[in-house]
Order: sequence, then C-alpha cells, then structure tokens
Amino acid sequence: MRRVTFDLDVLRSFATGMDLGSFARAADRLGRSTSAVSAQLKKLEAQAGTPIFRKVGRGLALTEAGETMLAYARRLIDLNDEAAAAIHGVELEGWVRLGLQEDFSEALLPEVLGRFTRAHPKVRIEARVARNAELIERVIAGRLDLALAWSDGALTSHSERVAETPMCWVGSAAPREAWKASSGEPLPLAALEAPCLLRTAATNALDRAGIAWRLAFVSPSLGGLWAAAAAGLGVTVRTSIGLPASVRPLARGESGLPALPSLGLVLHRAEAEPGPAAARLAAIMLQAVRDAVPEFHSLPADVAGAGAAALVQAG
Repeated sequence: MRRVTFDLDVLRSFATGMDLGSFARAADRLGRSTSAVSAQLKKLEAQAGTPIFRKVGRGLALTEAGETMLAYARRLIDLNDEAAAAIHGVELEGWVRLGLQEDFSEALLPEVLGRFTRAHPKVRIEARVARNAELIERVIAGRLDLALAWSDGALTSHSERVAETPMCWVGSAAPREAWKASSGEPLPLAALEAPCLLRTAATNALDRAGIAWRLAFVSPSLGGLWAAAAAGLGVTVRTSIGLPASVRPLARGESGLPALPSLGLVLHRAEAEPGPAAARLAAIMLQAVRDAVPEFHSLPADVAGAGAAALVQAG
C-alpha cells in the first residue's frame, strides 16, 4: 500500500467545517476563500483514495470512511497543537477553574487533567463536580472559567453545543427478576433529587406511554443512584457515559420500557475569548468528549455538487 502523508492544514479545514456545520463558515474562521477550502477537500479525497462525502438530499453527509477520517483528523490536529503548546507554551501559569457533571468526573477528568498538566505543568486547575444548575450559575457569576453540562435548552452568553448522546434505562448488572410492564405493578424508579433533567425525561416518557411509576429511591449524588440501581431497588435513566460495572443499560424495549430522547451536552465559557490556558483546556476536553460520545456528523446544503467539488457562499 502506498504511503500517504496527510496535510495538517487540509485536515484542519475538514475538521473545522464539520465542527461548525458549514465549510463557508470554516473558510471565514480560517481566513481562506471557500474555493480554497473546496480545493483542500478535493485534495483530501484524492489522498484518501475513497469518497469521504455522500449525497443526502441537497447536501452531503460523511461516508463511513469520512467518519473514520474525521476522528483521525481531530486526533492528529490535537496532537500537533499539543506539541506546539508544549514547546512554546510552557510559560503558561495561573489558574483554570473547570466544572463537570458527576457523569464525567471518572470517565473524562483523569484523561483531561493528565494531558493538560503534561503540556502545562505550571498551570493549576481547580475542578468542581456539581449538578447542572450549580455549574451554569457559577459560570454566569464568573466563578468557573469552563463548565461541561447537560443541556436543558437554555444557553449562557458563551456556550457551545458539543454533542448529543442517547439516554437509556439503567438497571442492575446482577441477574435478578426484572420489572415488566405486563405485571401491572408501578415501575420502581431511582432518581436524583429534583430538579434533574434525566429524572424529568424518565417520568415524561413513562407518562406518555401510560406506565405507572413510583419513586423507590431518591439520591443527592450519582454514587447513591448507582448503588440503588445495582441493588435492584429501581431502574434509573442516564447516558452510557461513566456507567459502573455494577449496572447496565437495558436493551431497547426491554421490560416494555418506552424509548427515551437524546440529551445535549454543552460547553459553557465565562468569557467569549478565554485566556490561553482555559482555551487549551477546553480543546483537550472537547476531544475527550468526542472520543467518549458517538456522534453522527451531517453536512448542511452549503456544500453541494459532486463529491466535495463545490462550496456555496453563505448568504
């Protein structure tokens, strides 16, 4: 097989266009013309030796090869930027205040902190693990620089929707007799204290399906929720991120439980243009999220024509 060396500038244009949902906006962001970005995409497909885009209606979406290419493009760009930051940015000092949901404290935080501190050992990070409302309140008040939180539809002044992940019913991983809708008994539900986006999603889905339920266990923390679900006190609703081995996601339709919607994930920033340390930490965290959360990347109709040959100016 021939050896291929991908052009990082080309990969950056590709990844930026997918992140922004528009290659016209990517061209503006990168200071290039749309025709230059179009030429880069043609070059990328030529180097890959396989189609990266497929036609969907008036626009394009990624092929399977395109999805694979996007994942590697992001990793290569991040590694390049991390190397540049490590060489030129070792002088970075100060504090970065980061807020996270409990779901991400074990799944993402060790990787994020490890990567960041290796590149910027002089920067100190204050990490706070809390519920949505508290995280957003602290960002608005300027007491956190960055916060990764589930979306309730409300956005702060400087926020970015970064992912969608399906919610799922979660029960004990141990073999035990499971509740079934046909039993006629109310579903025992384990939940976090209100207000909780996932608790509301669960009860709304059950009410729409006409399934009776009862609160069998209420916890102020995610650890208590996992313990209750593992012990079989009730089923709960979370995403697949950060599930401990003692619980498992229930298969779609298992026990007659209704389908659940997806949940948005938002990165909130205290400032429109964060400092260099906060900006670098945000980039590392976003890559960790992309690795943890499967996403479908579709391309709107500002990219049209055969393959990636034409880009339409944004109107």
